[in-house]
Amino acid sequence: MGKVKKALHLYGHYISINVRSMMQYKSSFILTTIGHFLVSFNVFLGIYFMFQRFHTVKGFTYPEVLLCFSIIILEFALAEMYARGFDTFSGMVRRGEFDRVLVRPRNEILQVLGNKFEFTRIGRILQAVVLFVYGIVKSGVTWSLLKVIAAVFMIIGGVALFTGLFIIYASICFFTLEGLEVMNIFTDGAKELGKYPIGIYGKKMLIATTFIIPYALVQYYPLLYILGKSTQVFYVFVPLFALLFLLPCYLFWRFGVRHYKSSGS
Repeated sequence: MGKVKKALHLYGHYISINVRSMMQYKSSFILTTIGHFLVSFNVFLGIYFMFQRFHTVKGFTYPEVLLCFSIIILEFALAEMYARGFDTFSGMVRRGEFDRVLVRPRNEILQVLGNKFEFTRIGRILQAVVLFVYGIVKSGVTWSLLKVIAAVFMIIGGVALFTGLFIIYASICFFTLEGLEVMNIFTDGAKELGKYPIGIYGKKMLIATTFIIPYALVQYYPLLYILGKSTQVFYVFVPLFALLFLLPCYLFWRFGVRHYKSSGS
């Protein structure tokens, strides 16, 4: 318990350092935050114009799709905010900075997380909240305690899922020195995939996103319960299974650390 408390205290200190650093350039911070708030609205407009032509997509209405899209954006933005260190990890490996991480008496994952905290992603989080509230109001969802729990579990599971993908991206750098851009298919590409309920893409895609990279666990199944399209109470707790995705990601990270060879500085 004491080690956990110390780790949380240290991570809080890392966050404080990053925030103070960003606040040295307040205008840049504000403009970047506004940019992140607006950047995904092009996707929102795409959804809006499509529903001007088609009133439903596989039985899902415009407000229901917005609810779905906003949750994916929120999950991704939260993960990107605190796990940005893994996304920029290739620079640490290339410059030989990971050598210093290994000789410090602290967990290397904690140090990588603390290396970069992207507070400007709050703009994207605010955008997701706005879309989520609009979706709730317009979709006519009758909320209950279980539905609120399902929404919370979706966010927790989604953040864990995207964090796991960032860890995989960082782990690849141990062998390539540079991150593989193909990983963007599974991170940034997930925002495009997730703007509609995953079930509309067909059975094969649903199976792949249930058992391989479990986007459906943090989006499609609990969404069905929230929208009243399913009465399976089990769907409320399905997002928590996405936490298991962190295990193979962590094992891959440990494998990479064991095979790390310094690139110098």
